[in-house]
Amino acid sequence: FYALLCSVAADIISTVEFNSTGELLATGDKGGRVVVFQREQESKNQPHRRGEYNVYSTFQSHEPEFDYLKSLEIEEKINKIRWLPQQNAAYFLLSTNDKTVKLWKISERDKRPEGYNLKDEDGRIRDPTTITALRVPVLRPMDLMVEATPRRVFSNAHTYHINSISVNSDYETFMSTDDLRINLWNLEITNRSFNIVDIKPVNMEELTEVITAAEFHPHQCNTFVYSSSKGSIRLCDMRASALCDNHSKFFEEPEDPSNRSFFSEIISSISDVKFSHSGRYLMTRDYLTVKVWDLNMESKPLETYQVHDYLRSKLCSLYENDCIFDKFECVWNGSDSVIMTGSYNNFFRMFDRNTKRDVTLEASRENSKPRAILKPRKVCVGGKCRKDEISVDSLDFSKKILHTAWHPYENIIAVAATNNLYIFQDKVN
Repeated sequence: FYALLCSVAADIISTVEFNSTGELLATGDKGGRVVVFQREQESKNQPHRRGEYNVYSTFQSHEPEFDYLKSLEIEEKINKIRWLPQQNAAYFLLSTNDKTVKLWKISERDKRPEGYNLKDEDGRIRDPTTITALRVPVLRPMDLMVEATPRRVFSNAHTYHINSISVNSDYETFMSTDDLRINLWNLEITNRSFNIVDIKPVNMEELTEVITAAEFHPHQCNTFVYSSSKGSIRLCDMRASALCDNHSKFFEEPEDPSNRSFFSEIISSISDVKFSHSGRYLMTRDYLTVKVWDLNMESKPLETYQVHDYLRSKLCSLYENDCIFDKFECVWNGSDSVIMTGSYNNFFRMFDRNTKRDVTLEASRENSKPRAILKPRKVCVGGKCRKDEISVDSLDFSKKILHTAWHPYENIIAVAATNNLYIFQDKVN
C-alpha cells in the first residue's frame, strides 16, 4: 500500500463513504461539513497519478440547532453519509445528524447564460421602455463550478438520535434508525415516514436493549437487518407485516459462562452491521471482534476474527476513560474476500477470509509519507518486545480509527484518523 494524505479542516471526521463507482469519496465531520473528493482522471503524461483523490466540493450540510421543547442542543455532527446510485450527470447523497436527514444534489456548471432582454450583464434590471431590439440569450463557457444544493429535508420523525441510514435497492426508499425505532421514507416524500420497527417498551424502566445499526439487503428490497446493544442481529421481512417487530431470523452467539465478567454486556454490543456485496453474509463488529454470519445459519457465526484481543486485560482502564463505548465500523472489500476494521493507536486491521492471514497497519503522518509502503505493525503483550513491536502499555487510546471505507471494485481504502483522511492504494509497479 502507498499513502495519500490530506488533512480535512480542524474537525474530527465522523463518517467516510465511497459512491457506487468509487470515483467519489465523501467525508462528514463534527462541524457539520461534507467534503467530497474526486478521483483524478488518468493522463498519458502521468499514468501513476490515477487513483489520487482531490477535493471536488465542500459544503455545510447541517447547522447546530436547539430543541426548545426539550431544552436540548442538537449537534451539527454528520453521523452517516449514503450515496444514491447515479442516474444522470448529477450526484445525490443522503447525510444525517442526530435528528435530520438531508438529500443533497451535487452538480457541475461550466456554462452561463448571457444576453438577457430584461437585465444587463451585471444583473441590473433594464427599463422596458428603452428596449428597442430583442436578443437571443446564449450560453457561454465559464470556469467549472461545482454546486451542492439541498433537495429534500426529512425531519421531525425521531425522538432519539439517528445512528444509521440505509438506501434500499429499489432506490425509491431509505430507512433511518435511532436507538428504539426504524423509519421507512420515500425519497420523494418529506412530510411523512412509516415506522417499521419500534422496540420502545410501554414502561421505559423495562428497557433492556437499544438498536445500534441497521442496513437494507443489497438486492432484496423487502429485507433488512438491525443489530442491538445485547449483541444480537435480527433479520426482518417487510412482506410479512407492516410493523417488523417480529423478526424472521435471529442471530446471536451464546456467551461462554467461563468468560463472563462485569464488561461482558458492554463489549458484546454491536457497533456496526454490514451485508456482503453478494447478500449471502453478514458482518458484525463488537468491541473486540469481527464476526461473519451466514444468513442460512443462525446458531453461530461462520468466522470470528480477534481485532485486539490484547485489550482484554485493559478493559477496566478502558471503561474508566470511556473508550470501551467507542463504536468501530467494519467494511468488506469489493469481492467480499477481505474485511477491514479499525483499532487504537491509529492501527487498522485486515483479515483475509480465504488464507486466514491478517495484518495490522498504521495510519499516521510519521509512517505515511506519500507513496511510502506501509510496514505491518505488531503489538506485544508483557515481557520484552522486539525492536519492531509496540508494547500494549504504550498504545495511544486517543488515536483511534473508527471510520473506514473500501472502494467498491479496487484495492483503494479510505481511513479516517481523527481529523486526517488517509487514502491507501495497492502498490502499482
